[in-house]
Amino acid sequence: MSHASDHATEITPDILLKAYAAGIFPMAEDADDPSLFWVEPRERGIIPLDSFHISKRLARTVRSDQFEIRIDRDFDGVIAGCAAPGVDREKTWISRRIRELYGELFDAGYCHTVEVYRDDRLVGGLYGVRLNGAFFGESMFHTERDASKIALVHLVARLRRGGFSLLDTQFVTSHLAQFGAIEVPRRSYKQMLRNAMEHGADWDCWPPGTIVSGEEALAVLQAE
Repeated sequence: MSHASDHATEITPDILLKAYAAGIFPMAEDADDPSLFWVEPRERGIIPLDSFHISKRLARTVRSDQFEIRIDRDFDGVIAGCAAPGVDREKTWISRRIRELYGELFDAGYCHTVEVYRDDRLVGGLYGVRLNGAFFGESMFHTERDASKIALVHLVARLRRGGFSLLDTQFVTSHLAQFGAIEVPRRSYKQMLRNAMEHGADWDCWPPGTIVSGEEALAVLQAE
């Protein structure tokens, strides 16, 4: 289900946060469309934080620390990477208005990035919105193999360590399904969302500026 909004200019960061808290998120038809529309899927994609699946091969790559992970350093770089045509997508829905809105949320401390670097070069990452005990994943990208997967591994480790209860992926893709992403009916999702809104969580469970190693991230994921 979606609701069109021709008044994109009227959508403010505050309205955006209220929409997330109600289970709705905005999209644009394509990168050149100035208007946004609200989306509330009948079946909602989530990754259950307590049953996140990581393959042995990927765990080895995470442990090798061939990439460096940074948090909330380069929002513009991450959203530009997510908006660029990639190997698995020809076009993007990330419009200028979307960039502006989420940039304002980033400045206000509600939007976050997980960034993956090799030799100080941004090669992958993701961004999303944090509200109380929920994290709403928006988009991810990679220009090197496994870079977006490693961003997701570090995101889930941070969410688990910080006491989050909901990781919303909006939809389930084959890329996300390999990590245990599932679809839940709207009604079930709304209950999960209400529960997540009722308790706080700590995004800075690793202090800002801390470089978290792959071993540390995996230790959190493997803890019962």
